[in-house]
Amino acid sequence: MTTATLDHETVFEQAWATPGATRADLPAVRVNEVLRERYRVTPPVEYTGALLWDMEVRKAKAPDVFIPTVVEPGAERFPSVWHGRVEEFTRVSVQRQWADPSRTARIIEHVRLDHENRCAFFLGDARWEAPDGRVFTAGTGQPIFHVEHSVGGTEADPLNLWRIVNLTEEPDPALVAAFDELANDRYLRVFVEVHLREVLGRDLVRR
Repeated sequence: MTTATLDHETVFEQAWATPGATRADLPAVRVNEVLRERYRVTPPVEYTGALLWDMEVRKAKAPDVFIPTVVEPGAERFPSVWHGRVEEFTRVSVQRQWADPSRTARIIEHVRLDHENRCAFFLGDARWEAPDGRVFTAGTGQPIFHVEHSVGGTEADPLNLWRIVNLTEEPDPALVAAFDELANDRYLRVFVEVHLREVLGRDLVRR
């Protein structure tokens, strides 16, 4: 991909519409409702849309910190380029594979953070030459994938939204099963829990 002219949203939507792609549109998570029903939080807290977007931005920039169950330490983020309130950068990390978490692979992602609309795109790539001349190649074992994270709902009652599309020639049952498991999780996703503990200074106990 040529990042200078990359239209993240268009690339994502075209991939989403491609026959044979393995797609997952995870259920919207009403964060405050899950906090009230599934956790004991000390001291109490309620998320606003702005606070949930803060989590998304921090996660995008430090995935190894906010998704420690998936991303290995040492993720690298390259400098941001700004277009008004849109921020773009590339990150490279080693992640557990969706269908087989016992295996890892290098993942290259071109990131777009739309700070006005609170929407983030992560476009996977097979190969990328960094500004410093280093060439990165994605690991094998799973398809390239694109992700959309966004904040929906209202400012007082925000929703955590997540779509992912894997670039397969036909739907992969193992990937479908992996995302079904994520969709059925009764608790908040790990990155929200990390934000609560590490940024907001809350103690969490799952009920």
